[in-house]
Amino acid sequence: MSIFAKLKTGLALVLLLGLSGPAFADAASDKATVEAAKAAGTVGEQGDGYLGFVSGSGEGAVAAAVAAINAGRADVFAQTAAKSGTTRDAAGQATGALLIEKMPAGQFFKPLGGAWTKK
Repeated sequence: MSIFAKLKTGLALVLLLGLSGPAFADAASDKATVEAAKAAGTVGEQGDGYLGFVSGSGEGAVAAAVAAINAGRADVFAQTAAKSGTTRDAAGQATGALLIEKMPAGQFFKPLGGAWTKK
């Protein structure tokens, strides 16, 4: 199996799990909070596979939800990298590309080395 195929398989798992932490109730709440922040234009997807703040550093529940989801993503990226023989950064970047591609119009993304852009 090629590295790309292994990454794709691992990333499918990431997307299936909702890119969140292990506790389902908390993960669902975090996901809902982040989805609302994405719709409001305060949070966006980054080319490295992590969530980021379009402006500022966030506060309260949104900051906590972004931190929790990013921690979950880091864990999954590390697991995917170990299984596929690549790096965590490569797994994150592959995920970032998929998430940006699939995100709805009107939300913000930040490609690697680029600036925040509205899709």
